[in-house]
Amino acid sequence: MAILFLLFLCQSGLGQISFPVEKHVLDNGLTVLICEDNSAPLVTYQVWYKVGSRNERPGITGISHLCEHMMFKGSKNVGPEEHARIIQANGGIDNAWTSFDMTCYWEKIANDKLELAINLESERQKNLTPTLENFTSEREVVKEERRMVVDNSPFGAVFEQMLNTAFTAHPYHWHVIGYMSDIENITLDDLKDHYGVYYAPNNATAVVAGDVNPKEVMKLVHKYYDDIPAQPLPPKVGTVEPEQRGERIAYVHKIAQMPAFMVGYHIPEFGHPDTYPLSVAARILFTGQSSRLYQKMVYQDQSALQVAGDCFLLQDPGLFYCFAIMQPGHTAEGGRNTLFEEIERLKTEPIDEKELQKAKNQLESEFIFGLQSVSDKGFWMGYYQILLGDYSKLFEEAEKFQQVTVEDVQRVTKEYLNEKNRNVVVLVPEMPEEHTTTSESD
Repeated sequence: MAILFLLFLCQSGLGQISFPVEKHVLDNGLTVLICEDNSAPLVTYQVWYKVGSRNERPGITGISHLCEHMMFKGSKNVGPEEHARIIQANGGIDNAWTSFDMTCYWEKIANDKLELAINLESERQKNLTPTLENFTSEREVVKEERRMVVDNSPFGAVFEQMLNTAFTAHPYHWHVIGYMSDIENITLDDLKDHYGVYYAPNNATAVVAGDVNPKEVMKLVHKYYDDIPAQPLPPKVGTVEPEQRGERIAYVHKIAQMPAFMVGYHIPEFGHPDTYPLSVAARILFTGQSSRLYQKMVYQDQSALQVAGDCFLLQDPGLFYCFAIMQPGHTAEGGRNTLFEEIERLKTEPIDEKELQKAKNQLESEFIFGLQSVSDKGFWMGYYQILLGDYSKLFEEAEKFQQVTVEDVQRVTKEYLNEKNRNVVVLVPEMPEEHTTTSESD
C-alpha cells in the first residue's frame, strides 16, 4: 500500500487556508483521501467513480445515471431503499449524482457513525443485486425525470440541443440523462455489464472529511474494502472532437413564454492554463449581476429578463457559454448580437485593471468560501482527484486566478471566442400545438 501525507497551504487575499490531507492507495487500487477537520462532530463519506455519460455510446446513453438510481435498489445484504433509510435513521443524510465525467455517492453523518457509511458504500460496490422488477420500475422513474428535465423544460431542451450542436463526435454530444429511446431499450444485462466494468475499487476514490482519526479511518477502509478485487481498467475514451470550422445555429421550437438563446464556444479541458483567463472573461461579460452584459441587457436596455453564463469545464474540452431570456418585444437575435458586440469590445479594448481585479477577487473568494464545510472540502478533493488525478491541484486555484493579466484575457478571447468556433441555439416560443427543432451550419 502506498501512503502519501501532505500539508498544503493556499495563500490568498482572504487569508491562509490550510488543512491536512492524507492519501492512501489500497492494493486493489482504491484511492482514499482523508481530511481531518475537528470543527464539528460530523463526517462526510463520499465515493467517486470515474464514470459518466462520457463513458457511454449510442444505444445505451443515460446508463450511468440509471445505474446511479439502481445503486439504491438493494444489494446482497441491504434491501431496496434501505441504504437511505438506515442513514437517515442514524441522523444522517445521503444522496448521489451523475455528471458527464463522474458519479458520486455521499453521506453526511455523526462522526461515530462513519463505519456505518463505509460499510453501506462498500456493500453496494461489491454486492449490487438488481432485479428485473426493480430495474423496470426505476427505468420508468428515470423516463419521467427525462420528461421533467429536458422534454418539458425549455431550458433543458436548449441545453440538450447545444450539446447536440457543439459536440458532433465526442460523447458529450448527449445529455447525462440520455435519450428517451435508449432509456427505454437499455436492458438489465446492459446495466450489470456497466456496473461490472466501472464500479471497481481501482476506478474509484473514497473521500473522508470531518472529525476523524485518519489511522482509525484506514482500519475501517481495510476492513470493508480489502476483499473487493480490482478489475481490468475500463476502456479509454479515445474520440477527440474535431475542430469546428464554421458557426452552427439550431432553433428549438418549444412551448415557452419568452424567446431565449444560448451561445457556446469550444474551450480547453478542466485544468488547462487558458481556462483561468477564460473564467475571468466570463465573469466580466456575463457571470453575476455586476457583469457587463447583465448590466446592459437587464438594467440599461431592459431587453432581457435574465443573463447568465460561465465556463463549462470538463475532463475533455468543454464550452464557454452564455444563456439569456429576452423581454417581451425583444428578439433572441438582438440579444445575441449584443453579446457578440461585448465580446468584440473585450478583444479590442483592454480591460481596466480595477475591473480585472474585481473579477479575479470574485472568483478567488467564491472558491475559498467553497472550501469551508467538511462536505465542501470532501467535494473538491474528490472532484480534482477524479478530473486531474491529483487532489492537491485544488490548492493552486486561487493563485492561478490572481496571475491572470489583461493580456491573457485579450489573448484567449481572440483565440477561442470567434465566429467559426461558435454555436448558437435559439429558443422560439410556440403555442401548444407543435414544437420541433431545426438546425443549420456552415
